This record gives sequence, C-alpha cells and structure tokens, in this order.
Amino acid sequence: MVIMMDILVVEDNKELATLLCDFLRAENYVVSLAETGEKALLLYEQYGAKLIVLDIMLPGMDGFAVCKKICELGNTPIIIVSAKTEKDDKLNGLLLGADDYIEKPYDIDIMLAKIKGIFKRQYSLDEITDGNLKLNKVTRTAYKENKPLELTAKEFDLLLLFLENKGKVLKKDFIFRQIWGSDSFSEPQTLTVHIKWLRQKIEEEPKNPKRILTVWGVGYQFQ
Repeated sequence: MVIMMDILVVEDNKELATLLCDFLRAENYVVSLAETGEKALLLYEQYGAKLIVLDIMLPGMDGFAVCKKICELGNTPIIIVSAKTEKDDKLNGLLLGADDYIEKPYDIDIMLAKIKGIFKRQYSLDEITDGNLKLNKVTRTAYKENKPLELTAKEFDLLLLFLENKGKVLKKDFIFRQIWGSDSFSEPQTLTVHIKWLRQKIEEEPKNPKRILTVWGVGYQFQ
C-alpha cells in the first residue's frame, strides 16, 4: 500500500529539520524529510503530500523552483520558510503559489498552528482524527499511530460511525441498521463478530477494551 504523506519537510538544516519533524510526528502527522529540492520532487511524485514545508535556500534546485514545479503538478498547500526576508522574496514565493511565507527563525508553536489551520481548512471534511486513530473518508483509509490499518469495508464503516458519535451510547439495532441496512440478510450476531475484529485492530488489549465499550443490554459506546 502506498501511503500519502501528511507533510513533506524540505530543509537542509539537519538540526532544524529534525526538530520540526519530531514536533509534527508528536502531533500524529505522517512526515517525510528531503534535504534537497531534487529529492523533494522525487518523494512528492512518488507518494504525494497534503502539505509541504519548504525552505528556499537549498543545495542545487532552490525552493522557488521546487514551489513552481509542485504548483504545476497539483494544488498541494505550501508553506515557505526562509531566512530571506526581503519583500521581493516573499512576493515571489506567494506569486508562485505558496500559501504562506514564514521568516526564520520561527516559533514552533506558531508553525504548528499554521499547519493545523491549513489542514482544518483543506481536509477537515475528508478526515476524522481521534487520538492515535485517523480515518480518511474519501480514500477510505485508516491509520493507527500513523501506520495503516487493514480494515474491511464494514469495519471501516463501523469505526467511522463510532468516531462520528464519540461518547454516545449507540444501540445495537441502530448500529446494525446503519452498517448493514434494515433489509440486510445478515444476522444481528454479525455486529458482535465485527466488534470483536475491530477491537483486535485498534485496542491495546482487545479483551480489556478502552475504546469500544460494551453497554450491557443496550449497545456500545466509543471513548
């Protein structure tokens, strides 16, 4: 399975790049790092990305050239980060298609806030995240701790229903109708089996679940 990156960081300063990547991964983003513009384009063309954090002063192909090429390939949001603070540099980056231009050195909390803002505007309707779980409703892919979860279609639908109704006690009949339909030939026991399978994939201790809780005599509650 080819996994699309959440964020591609293009930065040749190893210390700064490592720091930023560590912070981003702590926020459960799938992150890749490229030290050169050429490597960034190879990674982007192979895996894609939902957001690019792009330095300007790179060895070889500079960030402006990378920005221009990526904007030709798609509409991925780009945040330029650079020690180049002249007005002409900022205008150049924005006119090439970058969404933002941040001067170095930058505050990591401000950077994270800007990134979260872009993800919220661009992808909030497509994705739903809760703790270490992330689901993309368009691609119908799921991740736990940024690693792909191999879910069946029904398991995906079931987990999505739980995530969209977190904290609510859902009756078994309601869940069954939502996932299998009122005219389904499946037996109600099918739900119990799928709950068991889903727990095995998302719970740390499936026999002592902390996420999908059984509400005896009623149904289930997602925590």
